[in-house]
Amino acid sequence: MFRRFGLTALLAVFGAFSALAQTSSLEGDVKGEDGKGLQGALVKIDRTDIKGNYKVKTDKKGHYFHAGLPLGTYDLSVEVDGKVIDSVKGVKTRLGDPLPINFNLQETMAKQKAMQQAAQTGQLTEEQKRDMSPEQRAAIEKQMKEQQAKMAKNKELNDAFNAGMAAMQGKQWSAAVEQLTKASTLDPTQMAVWSNLASAYDNWSKETRGEESEKAMAKADEVYKKVIELKPDDASVHNNYGLMLARQKKFKESQDELAKAAALDPPGAGKYYYNLGAILVNTGQNDPAGEAFKKAIEADPNYADAHYQYGIFLTGKATTNADGSLTFPPGTKEAFEKYVQLKPDGPMAESAKGMLQTMGGKVDTQYSNPNAPAPKKGAPKKK
Repeated sequence: MFRRFGLTALLAVFGAFSALAQTSSLEGDVKGEDGKGLQGALVKIDRTDIKGNYKVKTDKKGHYFHAGLPLGTYDLSVEVDGKVIDSVKGVKTRLGDPLPINFNLQETMAKQKAMQQAAQTGQLTEEQKRDMSPEQRAAIEKQMKEQQAKMAKNKELNDAFNAGMAAMQGKQWSAAVEQLTKASTLDPTQMAVWSNLASAYDNWSKETRGEESEKAMAKADEVYKKVIELKPDDASVHNNYGLMLARQKKFKESQDELAKAAALDPPGAGKYYYNLGAILVNTGQNDPAGEAFKKAIEADPNYADAHYQYGIFLTGKATTNADGSLTFPPGTKEAFEKYVQLKPDGPMAESAKGMLQTMGGKVDTQYSNPNAPAPKKGAPKKK
């Protein structure tokens, strides 16, 4: 009985040593993008053949070590600030010395860049193929096909856009519309495509008449709304749309758009209101035009052309007195004086000076026939 007890104890000790011998260990170095040891990186060790999870942090030299791991297959990953920066799968541990598994982020990043370039060019090196698992290779080949399709689409998009811009430069508005419409279907998110398409329709409506002009303007209106939907904070778009609305004699809507442009771009507000005034003058809307020029001056007191045009507007409001003299509305003289002050050599300087000279003079109400024969000497002159 004593001998049986001793045999049982011996077997128990042998079993303990046998279990201890079935464990393994992993170690390695973790280097950052700078090639130096990465301290405090979390190495996660996940067993895949049987559920098991282990983890260890790197020391100040970037080294890690984990003992007591059951023999098995593991996936290792390195995390920094909760983000996985590198990983390796299918590591099979062994008995005896620790199995070294190193991580070098510098090399990993270089490989990733090389793989991205390969995906873009569609060419993998033999070394890259060897380093990939079948799953990785299938994934990269899928990415390569998608990239090639994207590049082909981008080329088609660029070709259509460039053709549209060339047509616009040549003032071939229908051709520009055709090419830019094609570009917009290839990529509906491109702001440059939509804004130029709106401009092409807008210009087409200006240079045609009748039903063709109306259709082009209706399309321009539709596309401008699309552009504003894509980029509501673009002042130039609101400006262009506002000018088109003014040509349609939608003055309230036009002023609203110009007000938005001015609010989005205060330094350019003077220009926006001046452009509106010019459109209104050309469509015979003198009073709204005068108001627009006045707003341009309020937005930019040094906008010389706005002062001149406002002065011209005010001269149209002058009244003739009984003695033939003219009375100009307040601000007329100051408007011309300001223009001359700001642009003494400007294209309207002489005109502005002439207007200033005529102020206070009389209007000749007598009619004289320029084709009448000259009066004889001594004959009384007509009164």
